[in-house]
Amino acid sequence: MSEILEYKCPNCGGSMEFDSGTQKMKCPFCDSEFDVAALQQKDAVLDEQQPDHFEWNRDQVQVWGAEQNDMSVFVCRSCGGEIIGDDTTAATFCPYCGNPVVMSGRLSGALKPNFVIPFKFDKQEAKRRLRAYVEKRRFAPSTFKSENKLDEIKGVYVPFWLFDSDTSAAVSYDATRVRTWSDSQYNYTETSHFDVFRAGTMRFENIPVDGSEKMPNDLMESLEPFDFSEAVPFQTAYLSGFFADKYDVSVEQSESRANERVKTSAEQSLAATVEGYASVTPKSTSVQIRNGNVKYALYPVWLLNTSYKGEKFTFAMNGQSGKFIGNLPLDSGKLAALFASLTLGVGTVTFLIGLLLHLL
Repeated sequence: MSEILEYKCPNCGGSMEFDSGTQKMKCPFCDSEFDVAALQQKDAVLDEQQPDHFEWNRDQVQVWGAEQNDMSVFVCRSCGGEIIGDDTTAATFCPYCGNPVVMSGRLSGALKPNFVIPFKFDKQEAKRRLRAYVEKRRFAPSTFKSENKLDEIKGVYVPFWLFDSDTSAAVSYDATRVRTWSDSQYNYTETSHFDVFRAGTMRFENIPVDGSEKMPNDLMESLEPFDFSEAVPFQTAYLSGFFADKYDVSVEQSESRANERVKTSAEQSLAATVEGYASVTPKSTSVQIRNGNVKYALYPVWLLNTSYKGEKFTFAMNGQSGKFIGNLPLDSGKLAALFASLTLGVGTVTFLIGLLLHLL
């Protein structure tokens, strides 16, 4: 049976959360702070936990529904309320008392991450950056800027597979150089063709591939880069006060995306060394990966959802670097005014040129 972990304050008994500002566990009730390392014994549960085994005769029990297979029920230790999560939920909040909880069984054994990058920015900073992001967009509706209210904001630790490899790559190119000259009668163009070959070895480390089906790959890749030098060995304490998911995209399913990213990066690295030509076209490519290694890590992401005229808009912020992305609605009136001003500008110039010619 999976166990719910709650980090209780030794001073007042309140539920503590990881504070991104101080990088410590903090009690919101008495403001006590504790180093994450001091709570390391909590994580012993992950390594020592053995699965329970119970056997019951269910022949007379009706199945509630197929959707139940993907849900689990936990009991909050603070208020006794039931917490329902799907099969990927690893950290969440009690819907009754609001205390942050960690489903330890979801992170034990083979599912336990190797590393985690802690959040550096809190919820208020995520809100501030959303406001700044919207204000900079010239064609966003004014009412969206003034009436915009967040429907939801949550900090989520997103599971990532990190791929390391030694790579050998070789690429053949068709390149050209062009020379032009002229005499009193003709203009001449000479195009010379060259076979160019580049080969090299390179090392790739911590190539991230999103391990969650809930998170679109293009959204997560737009938030890159994450600085892995700030990753720390995984401890559940970092999850307290945030949401977290375990992976539901296996490492085998992620390998094709990792291969694609390695190949593209290797080709770009070699292409950057081909200089001095008018055009360069790759003809053949060979990429070999050796000493491949995979790690499992959790990366911090703030997700913000807001509504405008019945349409939902989602924004995301890198919880480590603060990089912000998202799509905004466009004000058709502002766009029309822009085109009208451009048309007016062209008409004015045409009129002035005509008047000048008439005067001359």
